[in-house]
Amino acid sequence: MSSFMKVFLLLAVMVCMSKAQGPGQSDQCLCQRVRNGIGSKTDIKDIQIYPATIFCGKVEIVVTVNSGLRYCLNPKLRAVQKVMASIMKQKTSTTARPTETTSTSGTTNTARI
Repeated sequence: MSSFMKVFLLLAVMVCMSKAQGPGQSDQCLCQRVRNGIGSKTDIKDIQIYPATIFCGKVEIVVTVNSGLRYCLNPKLRAVQKVMASIMKQKTSTTARPTETTSTSGTTNTARI
């Protein structure tokens, strides 16, 4: 094999490797699609918040409803921010009904309502 061909193959392999390790952070995100609305608040069973990481550069909010269906919410929506604020307020308030908050492996915050 000629040295020109070896150099060409080496460059091709390097390009493929750089594309595979590139900034495709959104490929590693849990939420590929988000809902732009919240269903019934009373139907929410569980909310999980995933902070931004090196694998996914955005905050993800995953909601589980009583039927077991899971979907992602858009954290930039005002309605979602209000729901999250009310959950956090319940967590810190002593007069509100108790909310159990758990954290798994330091990366996920879960609030059970």
